[in-house]
Amino acid sequence: MLNKRVINCLDELIRRYPDLESVKSSIIDAYRIIVESYNHDGKLLIAGNGGSAADAEHIVGELMKSFRISRKIPKELENELCNIDATRGKELAENLERGLMAIPLVTHEALSTAYINDVNGKDVFAQQLYGYGRKGDVFWGISTSGNSENVLLAAITAKALGIKVIALTGATGGRLADIADITINAPEIETYKIQELHLPIYHCLCMMLEEYYFGEE
Repeated sequence: MLNKRVINCLDELIRRYPDLESVKSSIIDAYRIIVESYNHDGKLLIAGNGGSAADAEHIVGELMKSFRISRKIPKELENELCNIDATRGKELAENLERGLMAIPLVTHEALSTAYINDVNGKDVFAQQLYGYGRKGDVFWGISTSGNSENVLLAAITAKALGIKVIALTGATGGRLADIADITINAPEIETYKIQELHLPIYHCLCMMLEEYYFGEE
Protein backbone atom coordinates (compact mmCIF):
# COMPACT_ATOMS: atom_id res chain seq x y z
CA MET A 1 0.00 0.00 0.00
CA LEU A 2 2.85 2.41 0.86
CA ASN A 3 5.09 1.78 -2.12
CA LYS A 4 8.11 3.91 -3.01
CA ARG A 5 6.16 6.21 -5.34
CA VAL A 6 3.55 6.90 -2.67
CA ILE A 7 6.21 7.63 -0.05
CA ASN A 8 7.94 9.98 -2.49
CA CYS A 9 4.77 12.11 -2.67
CA LEU A 10 4.79 12.46 1.11
CA ASP A 11 8.52 13.17 1.26
CA GLU A 12 8.12 15.92 -1.32
CA LEU A 13 5.32 17.49 0.72
CA ILE A 14 7.46 17.60 3.87
CA ARG A 15 10.44 18.93 1.93
CA ARG A 16 8.34 21.82 0.59
CA TYR A 17 6.35 22.38 3.80
CA PRO A 18 8.54 21.33 6.76
CA ASP A 19 5.87 22.39 9.28
CA LEU A 20 3.67 19.57 7.97
CA GLU A 21 6.00 16.95 9.44
CA SER A 22 3.62 17.03 12.40
CA VAL A 23 0.75 15.63 10.30
CA LYS A 24 2.72 13.08 8.30
CA SER A 25 1.38 10.08 10.22
CA SER A 26 -2.19 11.40 10.03
CA ILE A 27 -1.91 11.78 6.25
CA ILE A 28 -0.72 8.17 6.01
CA ASP A 29 -3.62 7.00 8.19
CA ALA A 30 -6.13 8.93 6.05
CA TYR A 31 -4.60 7.45 2.91
CA ARG A 32 -4.92 3.93 4.31
CA ILE A 33 -8.59 4.47 5.19
CA ILE A 34 -9.40 5.75 1.69
CA VAL A 35 -7.50 2.93 -0.02
CA GLU A 36 -9.30 0.36 2.13
CA SER A 37 -12.62 1.87 1.07
CA TYR A 38 -11.75 2.04 -2.63
CA ASN A 39 -10.46 -1.53 -2.57
CA HIS A 40 -13.92 -2.64 -1.44
CA ASP A 41 -15.89 -0.55 -3.96
CA GLY A 42 -16.44 2.31 -1.54
CA LYS A 43 -16.48 6.00 -2.32
CA LEU A 44 -15.43 9.31 -0.83
CA LEU A 45 -18.00 11.92 0.26
CA ILE A 46 -16.62 15.40 0.95
CA ALA A 47 -18.08 18.54 2.53
CA GLY A 48 -17.07 21.93 3.86
CA ASN A 49 -18.18 25.56 3.91
CA GLY A 50 -16.91 28.63 2.07
CA GLY A 51 -13.31 28.08 1.04
CA SER A 52 -13.57 24.53 2.34
CA ALA A 53 -16.51 23.94 -0.01
CA ALA A 54 -14.26 24.99 -2.87
CA ASP A 55 -11.61 22.62 -1.51
CA ALA A 56 -14.16 19.78 -1.52
CA GLU A 57 -14.82 20.37 -5.22
CA HIS A 58 -11.10 20.73 -5.90
CA ILE A 59 -10.36 17.34 -4.33
CA VAL A 60 -13.07 15.69 -6.42
CA GLY A 61 -11.59 17.25 -9.53
CA GLU A 62 -8.20 15.68 -8.80
CA LEU A 63 -9.63 12.22 -8.04
CA MET A 64 -12.26 11.79 -10.75
CA LYS A 65 -9.87 12.36 -13.67
CA SER A 66 -6.15 12.40 -14.35
CA PHE A 67 -4.17 14.56 -11.94
CA ARG A 68 -0.51 14.01 -12.83
CA ILE A 69 -0.64 10.50 -14.31
CA SER A 70 -2.37 9.24 -17.44
CA ARG A 71 -5.38 7.05 -16.60
CA LYS A 72 -6.25 5.20 -19.78
CA ILE A 73 -9.35 3.03 -19.68
CA PRO A 74 -9.04 -0.78 -19.78
CA LYS A 75 -8.72 -2.41 -23.20
CA GLU A 76 -11.90 -4.38 -22.59
CA LEU A 77 -13.95 -1.20 -22.24
CA GLU A 78 -12.27 0.31 -25.27
CA ASN A 79 -13.32 -2.71 -27.31
CA GLU A 80 -16.91 -2.53 -26.03
CA LEU A 81 -17.17 1.16 -26.88
CA CYS A 82 -15.89 0.56 -30.41
CA ASN A 83 -18.23 -2.41 -30.90
CA ILE A 84 -21.22 -0.20 -30.08
CA ASP A 85 -20.13 2.71 -32.29
CA ALA A 86 -16.85 2.48 -34.16
CA THR A 87 -16.36 6.24 -34.62
CA ARG A 88 -17.73 7.64 -31.37
CA GLY A 89 -16.43 4.67 -29.41
CA LYS A 90 -12.90 5.28 -30.63
CA GLU A 91 -13.12 8.94 -29.59
CA LEU A 92 -14.50 8.01 -26.18
CA ALA A 93 -11.78 5.42 -25.68
CA GLU A 94 -9.15 8.06 -26.37
CA ASN A 95 -10.68 10.68 -24.07
CA LEU A 96 -12.20 8.84 -21.10
CA GLU A 97 -10.06 8.61 -17.96
CA ARG A 98 -10.39 6.28 -15.00
CA GLY A 99 -11.59 7.98 -11.86
CA LEU A 100 -11.58 7.38 -8.12
CA MET A 101 -15.18 7.84 -7.00
CA ALA A 102 -15.65 11.03 -5.00
CA ILE A 103 -18.78 13.14 -4.48
CA PRO A 104 -18.79 16.75 -3.21
CA LEU A 105 -21.81 17.33 -0.98
CA VAL A 106 -21.60 21.06 -1.69
CA THR A 107 -22.76 21.20 -5.31
CA HIS A 108 -26.29 19.79 -5.46
CA GLU A 109 -28.18 23.07 -5.58
CA ALA A 110 -31.71 21.79 -6.23
CA LEU A 111 -31.49 19.12 -3.53
CA SER A 112 -29.75 21.29 -0.95
CA THR A 113 -31.94 24.36 -1.42
CA ALA A 114 -35.10 22.24 -1.31
CA TYR A 115 -33.97 20.64 1.93
CA ILE A 116 -32.92 23.97 3.43
CA ASN A 117 -36.30 25.46 2.50
CA ASP A 118 -38.40 22.48 3.62
CA VAL A 119 -36.43 21.37 6.70
CA ASN A 120 -33.34 23.34 7.77
CA GLY A 121 -29.84 24.27 6.68
CA LYS A 122 -27.66 22.68 9.32
CA ASP A 123 -28.67 19.10 8.45
CA VAL A 124 -28.24 19.44 4.69
CA PHE A 125 -24.88 17.60 4.46
CA ALA A 126 -26.18 14.91 6.82
CA GLN A 127 -29.21 14.39 4.57
CA GLN A 128 -27.05 14.00 1.47
CA LEU A 129 -24.65 11.69 3.27
CA TYR A 130 -27.56 9.56 4.44
CA GLY A 131 -28.80 9.31 0.85
CA TYR A 132 -25.46 8.68 -0.86
CA GLY A 133 -23.47 6.96 1.86
CA ARG A 134 -23.10 3.24 2.45
CA LYS A 135 -21.17 1.29 5.05
CA GLY A 136 -17.55 1.13 3.93
CA ASP A 137 -17.54 4.62 2.38
CA VAL A 138 -15.46 7.50 3.77
CA PHE A 139 -16.68 10.96 4.76
CA TRP A 140 -14.06 13.70 4.51
CA GLY A 141 -15.13 16.74 6.51
CA ILE A 142 -13.23 20.00 6.04
CA SER A 143 -13.53 22.67 8.71
CA THR A 144 -10.78 25.09 9.69
CA SER A 145 -12.25 25.43 13.19
CA GLY A 146 -13.43 21.84 13.48
CA ASN A 147 -16.74 23.20 14.74
CA SER A 148 -18.81 23.76 11.59
CA GLU A 149 -22.22 22.50 12.67
CA ASN A 150 -23.33 21.11 9.31
CA VAL A 151 -20.04 19.21 8.91
CA LEU A 152 -20.29 17.90 12.47
CA LEU A 153 -23.83 16.63 11.88
CA ALA A 154 -22.71 14.88 8.70
CA ALA A 155 -19.84 13.26 10.62
CA ILE A 156 -22.22 12.02 13.32
CA THR A 157 -24.50 10.58 10.64
CA ALA A 158 -21.53 8.92 8.94
CA LYS A 159 -20.43 7.21 12.15
CA ALA A 160 -23.97 5.94 12.75
CA LEU A 161 -23.96 4.41 9.25
CA GLY A 162 -20.59 2.69 9.64
CA ILE A 163 -18.80 5.22 7.45
CA LYS A 164 -15.25 6.22 8.41
CA VAL A 165 -14.63 9.93 9.03
CA ILE A 166 -11.54 11.92 8.08
CA ALA A 167 -11.33 15.46 9.47
CA LEU A 168 -9.18 18.15 7.87
CA THR A 169 -9.00 20.99 10.39
CA GLY A 170 -6.70 23.53 12.03
CA ALA A 171 -4.40 23.15 15.00
CA THR A 172 -7.14 22.86 17.62
CA GLY A 173 -9.22 20.24 15.78
CA GLY A 174 -12.46 21.35 17.42
CA ARG A 175 -15.38 19.01 18.07
CA LEU A 176 -14.86 17.33 14.69
CA ALA A 177 -11.59 15.85 15.95
CA ASP A 178 -13.50 14.09 18.74
CA ILE A 179 -15.78 12.36 16.23
CA ALA A 180 -13.37 11.59 13.40
CA ASP A 181 -11.45 8.35 12.96
CA ILE A 182 -8.49 10.36 11.67
CA THR A 183 -7.83 14.08 12.08
CA ILE A 184 -5.30 16.02 10.04
CA ASN A 185 -4.57 19.19 12.05
CA ALA A 186 -2.96 21.81 9.83
CA PRO A 187 -0.63 23.50 12.35
CA GLU A 188 -2.11 27.01 12.17
CA ILE A 189 -4.80 28.95 14.03
CA GLU A 190 -5.94 31.68 11.65
CA THR A 191 -8.45 30.57 9.03
CA TYR A 192 -6.59 31.73 5.93
CA LYS A 193 -3.33 30.23 7.13
CA ILE A 194 -5.05 26.91 7.80
CA GLN A 195 -6.54 26.99 4.30
CA GLU A 196 -3.12 27.69 2.81
CA LEU A 197 -1.90 24.41 4.32
CA HIS A 198 -5.01 22.41 3.48
CA LEU A 199 -4.31 22.63 -0.24
CA PRO A 200 -0.85 20.98 -0.19
CA ILE A 201 -2.15 18.37 2.26
CA TYR A 202 -5.02 17.25 0.06
CA HIS A 203 -2.95 17.56 -3.10
CA CYS A 204 -0.48 15.17 -1.49
CA LEU A 205 -3.24 12.72 -0.59
CA CYS A 206 -4.62 12.86 -4.13
CA MET A 207 -1.16 12.23 -5.57
CA MET A 208 -0.59 9.32 -3.20
CA LEU A 209 -3.88 7.72 -4.26
CA GLU A 210 -3.19 8.30 -7.94
CA GLU A 211 0.28 6.78 -7.65
CA TYR A 212 -1.11 3.74 -5.86
CA TYR A 213 -3.86 3.05 -8.38
CA PHE A 214 -2.42 4.32 -11.64
CA GLY A 215 1.35 4.63 -11.23
CA GLU A 216 3.59 2.39 -13.28
CA GLU A 217 4.89 -0.73 -11.58
